[in-house]
Amino acid sequence: MNPRTLDQPLRVLRVCLHLLVAGLLALAAGRAVTAGLPHRGAIVATTVVLAAVYAAGPATPRVARSVTAAGAWLAALAAVWLVLLGLTPDGVWLAFPLFFLQLHLLPLRWGLPAVAATTLAAIGAFAWHQGVLTPAIVIGPALGAAVAVGTALGYQALYRESEHRRGLIEQLTAARSELAAAEHAAGVLAERERLAREIHDTLAQGLSSIQLLLRAAERALPARPDTAAGHVRQARMAAADNLAEARRFVHALTPPGLADGSLPSALDRLCTTTAQRSGLPVHFHLSGTPAALSTAQEVAVLRIAQSALANTVQHARAGRVEVTLSYMDDRVALDVVDDGVGFDPDAVHASGAGGRFGLAAMRARARSLQGTLSVESAPGQGTALAASFAIPPAEETASP
Repeated sequence: MNPRTLDQPLRVLRVCLHLLVAGLLALAAGRAVTAGLPHRGAIVATTVVLAAVYAAGPATPRVARSVTAAGAWLAALAAVWLVLLGLTPDGVWLAFPLFFLQLHLLPLRWGLPAVAATTLAAIGAFAWHQGVLTPAIVIGPALGAAVAVGTALGYQALYRESEHRRGLIEQLTAARSELAAAEHAAGVLAERERLAREIHDTLAQGLSSIQLLLRAAERALPARPDTAAGHVRQARMAAADNLAEARRFVHALTPPGLADGSLPSALDRLCTTTAQRSGLPVHFHLSGTPAALSTAQEVAVLRIAQSALANTVQHARAGRVEVTLSYMDDRVALDVVDDGVGFDPDAVHASGAGGRFGLAAMRARARSLQGTLSVESAPGQGTALAASFAIPPAEETASP
C-alpha cells in the first residue's frame, strides 16, 4: 500500500476528532447550564478556554512538525482539561480524544506514559465526583485508553508496512530502469556487432576486391588495354554489388544474392563471381536435398562463405578453393577448403588489425544462431573452414 493512500483516511479521522472534541465541550457546557450545576459559569468559561487552546494546535504548523511544540501544546491542553475535570465529571469524556492526540503527536516512549497519566487522572477525578471508586469507573477510561493504544499501534504498524512497500517499489522501479538501460546498451552493442559483421563481410570485402581489380588494371596499362578494361568492368560490377548491399543496410532488406534465388544458387553465383574477379579457381558443390532454412540462417551461411572466400583470395595464395554445401537429416553444413599457405589458428586473435576480425565475425555470426564454426589449418597445409546449423522445423522457417 502506498503511504499516500493513508492520507485521505487520516484527514477524515482528524476532522472526526475535531468534531468529537467540539461536541464533548458543547455537551459539558450545555449540561452545566441546563442542569443548573454548581460553578456553571466557570465550567462554561473553562470549555471556551479549552476550545481555544485546542484550536490553536491545528492552527500552529510547528505542532505537527516539532515534538517539543507538540508536547507544550498537549501540556497546556491537559492543564485546562484538568481544571474542567475538577469542575464537572463530564470532562472525563474528553480523555478519549486526548489519548489519540498524545499517541499521534508524541513518540511512543512518551505517548504511552502520557496516556497512562491521563487515564489515572480521569479515573481519580470521576471517582472523586462520585464519591466512590467502582469497577465501572476504572474500566471505562482504561478500556478507552486500551482502544486508543491499539488503534494507534495498528496504524503505526500499517504505516511502517506501507513505508517498507514503498521502499521496495522504489527499489524495483530503479532496478527496472537499470535493467532497461542495460538491455538498451546490450541491444546497441549487439546491433553494432551485427553491423560490423555485415560491413566486414560485404562492403569491406567488396572494396578490397575493387582495389585488387583496379591494381590489376593499372598493371595491365598501357600494354594490355583489353585486359585492363576487363578488370575495370569487373570492378564496376563489384561496386554495383556493394551499392546494392549498402541500400540493403538502409532498408533492412534480404541480401541481393538471396533475393532472387535459393541459397545453393546464391553460393554458386558467389563462387563464379569470386573466380572471375580473382582468377582463382573456385568450385561449388551441393550435397543432399536442399531443405528450407530460416532467412537468418541463409544470410549467415552466405556471409560466412563471402568472408571465407575473401580471406582466401587476400591471404591464402591458394591454387584452388572448394566450397561445399551439405544438407543432412537435421543440419546444414558449409565447408570452404583451399590449398593455400595456411596459418596457425591458435595464433590468430579474436579481433584486431590485419583482417583478423573476419574469423571473429564468422564465429559470432554462427554462435548467434546456435551454430558451430571450426577452422583447421597449419602453415603450408591449406585451410578448411566448416560451419554448421540445425535445420529448423518447417513452421519456423518463415521467421526472420
